[in-house]
Amino acid sequence: MSLPRTAALFVVTAVAEILGCYLPFLWLRQGRSGWWLVPAALSLAVFSWLLTLHPTGAARTYAAYGGVYVAVAVAWLWLVEGQRPTRWDVLGALVTIGGMAIIALGPRRAP
Repeated sequence: MSLPRTAALFVVTAVAEILGCYLPFLWLRQGRSGWWLVPAALSLAVFSWLLTLHPTGAARTYAAYGGVYVAVAVAWLWLVEGQRPTRWDVLGALVTIGGMAIIALGPRRAP
């Protein structure tokens, strides 16, 4: 799988997970309708399915995905919740993306 496609898949996977967790947050913390749990459950099911589309082993996929998740969560903070990230939020996201790149792009020995 190409690097741009893999990166896009990671981002879509992160959005599905964040949405699946954000909707119950709205229900619990902001008194929104319990019906929000239905799309939340669907989003988490899509998230689980998307993880299966990644080409490498599950543990490596989860480790690399974690870096992308942090960066997408910081973007979500800004774009959805309307809170501008601090320089520390951005620095932390960049560090996690660097870690993800090391995991995802590092050389591999043939088994």
